[in-house]
Amino acid sequence: MLTEEDARQLVLARMDDVRGNVEYDLQILRVEVLPFGWIFYWGAFRDGQSEPRPRLGGNGPFLVDRVNERLVPLGTGVPVARQIADYERRLRREAHARNTTAKRAVQQRGTPSPNPDQWIF
Repeated sequence: MLTEEDARQLVLARMDDVRGNVEYDLQILRVEVLPFGWIFYWGAFRDGQSEPRPRLGGNGPFLVDRVNERLVPLGTGVPVARQIADYERRLRREAHARNTTAKRAVQQRGTPSPNPDQWIF
């Protein structure tokens, strides 16, 4: 399970991949906490200047899942809230698939099914 600092390091490492292609410094601008992880918004800035922050193309936020330890780049063409909802649906489908697989494995062994209250949703 990731901590927020672990997640931050994952994002910074991914930002390093971009850093060589732009002339500005990059930084994490904002972090949004989610029930299952974080969203890191990032962008370019000019140190010590009062000019507007330069805009980058393709600098969509990163979603980091604390349990699955995934770093998921989000796009800029679809609202972030919709992408989060899509990811939450993906998590539910994955949990359902794990539960179904576990239930089938137990049934094939001929042992009683585990208590449904213990299944992961």
